[in-house]
Amino acid sequence: MTRNDIIAEAASWIGTPYHHQASLKAVGADCLGLVRGVWRAFNGPEPFVVPPYRQDPAEAPGTEPLLEGARAHLMAGEGGPRPGDLLIFRLREGLPARHCGILIAPDRFVHAVSGRSVAGAAFGAWWRRRLAAHFAFPGLED
Repeated sequence: MTRNDIIAEAASWIGTPYHHQASLKAVGADCLGLVRGVWRAFNGPEPFVVPPYRQDPAEAPGTEPLLEGARAHLMAGEGGPRPGDLLIFRLREGLPARHCGILIAPDRFVHAVSGRSVAGAAFGAWWRRRLAAHFAFPGLED
């Protein structure tokens, strides 16, 4: 699997309707569902069953389930984010990281937002300020 493979797979999800906790291309996905689908395309079954999670940003203080899951199953990014990397965002300071997407170009990423289909977006200053971490998928051949 190469970064270009990941980029192509993530882009193939564009237009998938938003559906909380879903992960089926062209049927429904949320931001984590998109990442789960890309994982399955290259790594097979997911390493664990994702427990139910809330759609709103409230989370128990001091918990970081999205970051903890990424650290357990992906490779920490080195240097700045590269196309093909998973991006994890903290949308509000002081709250856990709750949003993710996949970088498809130095200045573009794919993600899913409530009320919209999976889409590409500019990875501009607003998103860069909120970037909590980035990770590479396992098995990646650079």
